[in-house]
Amino acid sequence: MLDFTVAIPTYNGAERLPQVLEKVRSQIQTESLKWEVIVIDNNSSDNTEEIIENYQETWPRSIPLRYWFEKKQGLAFARQRAIQEARGTYVAFLDDDNLPNSDWVKSAHSFAEQHPHAGAISGQIHAQFEVEPPADFKRIQAFLAIREHGSQPFLFKPQDLRLPPGAGLVIRKQAWIESVPKNPGVIGNTGQSLARGDDYEPLLYMHKEGWEIWYNPDMHLDHVIPHWRLEKDYLFSLARCCGLATCKLLMINAKPWQKPWLITRTILGNSHRIVRHLWKYKGQLKTDLIPAFEYQFYWASLNSPFLLFSGSKTKS
Repeated sequence: MLDFTVAIPTYNGAERLPQVLEKVRSQIQTESLKWEVIVIDNNSSDNTEEIIENYQETWPRSIPLRYWFEKKQGLAFARQRAIQEARGTYVAFLDDDNLPNSDWVKSAHSFAEQHPHAGAISGQIHAQFEVEPPADFKRIQAFLAIREHGSQPFLFKPQDLRLPPGAGLVIRKQAWIESVPKNPGVIGNTGQSLARGDDYEPLLYMHKEGWEIWYNPDMHLDHVIPHWRLEKDYLFSLARCCGLATCKLLMINAKPWQKPWLITRTILGNSHRIVRHLWKYKGQLKTDLIPAFEYQFYWASLNSPFLLFSGSKTKS
């Protein structure tokens, strides 16, 4: 058993992976750790495998770099495969557009060792924008996994769906294996198709089994945001997918008697938000991107209870 695994799920990430791998290879103060890096190729059609083979030729032998191909499309399947193949006590997920600071691995491992009841740990995620974001973008930046919660550690609140994203998330492998179902209920991104909720689902199952979810302010990484992720079509699709996952996620930790109330609260709460939003931004929803995004999210959240009865997985 190793101390730590850095797991990089990727889909057609041949152009992005080199920058991530260079950041991982440049980690400092890890001499006392036994750790590895694994890349989970989630059914890519580009030359991702070739890129990894080239890196393996010059990669430090003390830090194994391993490659696995996961044919089942979907980020949840890629992460599940990473847990299966990882040999570390802790498994740290980096997306193929996440660039960790040079002390990221050391900070993550140290914090995890100091918090034995932590099932998952997240840090600060800063944006590296390709183009200038729209005005008031900070209001919705959390939807793009940009999280800057300050300098003090704290416990997240899973019961309110106040949870970190999967990007840069460090998992205690034991907690995942003991808590998370092998067949995900929320699949996540499948190729070019957006889906949301897959980040939160494993964390909610861990919380259900008594594991803590922590914020570690000393873990820093940059999230590369290309221009197309700031465009209307992408953002609206993201808002809808996040909203549609709301009620299904709330059900994970709900007792049977709580479920009718949660469904009612979701419908009434989002109905109120929509009415208030329409009143506040009359006539602006066609021209102002940020309020329009929020409206799409509220409307999808309002409709999320009806997916419970459709029998389908949450995806776009």
